[in-house]
Amino acid sequence: MSHTQSPAPPARPRIALVIGATGGIGGETAAALARHGWTVRGLSRRPQPAGAGIDWVVGDAMNADDVRRAAEGVSLIVHAANPPGYRDWDKLVLPMIDNTIAAAKAVGARIVLPGTVYNFGPDAFPSLRETSPQRPLTRKGAIRVEMEKRLAAAAQAGASALIVRAGDYFGPRTTDNSVFSAAMIQRGAPVRRILEVTARGTSHAWAYLPDVAETIARLMDRDSELAPFEMFHYAGYQLAAGDMAGAITRTVGAPRPSVWSFPWMLVVALQPFVRLFRELAEMRYLWRTSIALDDRKLRAFLGAAMPLTPLDEAVRASLKGLGCLPAR
Repeated sequence: MSHTQSPAPPARPRIALVIGATGGIGGETAAALARHGWTVRGLSRRPQPAGAGIDWVVGDAMNADDVRRAAEGVSLIVHAANPPGYRDWDKLVLPMIDNTIAAAKAVGARIVLPGTVYNFGPDAFPSLRETSPQRPLTRKGAIRVEMEKRLAAAAQAGASALIVRAGDYFGPRTTDNSVFSAAMIQRGAPVRRILEVTARGTSHAWAYLPDVAETIARLMDRDSELAPFEMFHYAGYQLAAGDMAGAITRTVGAPRPSVWSFPWMLVVALQPFVRLFRELAEMRYLWRTSIALDDRKLRAFLGAAMPLTPLDEAVRASLKGLGCLPAR
């Protein structure tokens, strides 16, 4: 009696929907996926110019029908939606992730969430592993914890998820949610002064957006090897106080910018009146102690050749993208 072998299931289409593709990490992840052979859709509330390897769909991440329509036929949804200036996080963030989860369940897609260190409290520092306890001190941290809980539950209900956590983002497309562009320097202006945010005697984890995006793309190249709910830490740069300011200074050259300590006391005093100061003051604890991400799990999976752009090269590209270097 002969036995015929069942045909292998057809390969999933490499089509990705990026929610937040007009932002920093969303834009870089869209570009990285396109380099890796993905067809990329971007969801935007306003029409975007054609090009950049993204097929744009007009819609709102707060509208479940818009997200579901944009997700038709995709195998990956990158959830990089991030309200600018952390405005209305408590009203927007969780409904948006719920809409992404619902769309992913409907089409059978994996969700990728670029994560942060906000969901950790001081009891987990200085070295953060994927399994470190999550007891944040802030409302943004609590929201991040809840987002990850909902993704874990979704993975048990058929919508697989991948979380890639990294340190503080910076890059050519970084938004003003980044301390680099919102506090250390002034976007769109020559660098005359640098505000040092890291406390003396400590170090901080930084992540260059194109490197994080490339890491996500490499992980998705091996999606079939990932668990339904997977989590990795990307270490990036471990910089002592003064290191990032030094890289900016070397990049700018003459005239040499001055470096000032960040005026935390003024920020705390004015936080009731200035939204950005309120958000910065809430996250102050992250800059008063050393923080590093343990990436042993990621290195074991991807191998030794991790995406890591030389620091000065990353800073130069970031300052150029932010309009802080003269055109040459």
